[in-house]
Amino acid sequence: MVSLWMSTAGQVSELIAGISKQQPFDMAMLEEIVATDNKQRYSFNADKTLIRANQGHSIPVDVEFPEKQPPEYLWHGTGQKFTASIEKQGLLPKSRLYVHLSADETTAKAVGMRHGKLAMYRVKSGAMSKAGYKFYLSVNGVWLTKAVPTEYLERLY
Repeated sequence: MVSLWMSTAGQVSELIAGISKQQPFDMAMLEEIVATDNKQRYSFNADKTLIRANQGHSIPVDVEFPEKQPPEYLWHGTGQKFTASIEKQGLLPKSRLYVHLSADETTAKAVGMRHGKLAMYRVKSGAMSKAGYKFYLSVNGVWLTKAVPTEYLERLY
């Protein structure tokens, strides 16, 4: 495992230098991207010398998120084209390290609608936690867990 701060982007100075080879780019532009990204995908360390993705990594990293007690239910919106697989295997991270879950149905709906006709699952996260499954809360409010077995899923539509 590598530290999340030293994963894909790493040193801010190297990132800026690399982008600047192709087009004009500076620290102010990078700060603007981080500050205005509507999904809050990125964050700096305290002195802004390192940058990281907040979740969704596809390489092994130490996520550095504290384990959190989830609410009784979390939500997962997806496309109906994925429901047969989900109902057979549960929610799996696929190319990511974690399954992404939402704290509310409205957010999950917005996520799911990007994948075609909407399917919505309510995740029995409280019961999962009591059974020993670990949950993490990213800095942008996305709940993360390694997988969600089928017995903890309730398809709403």
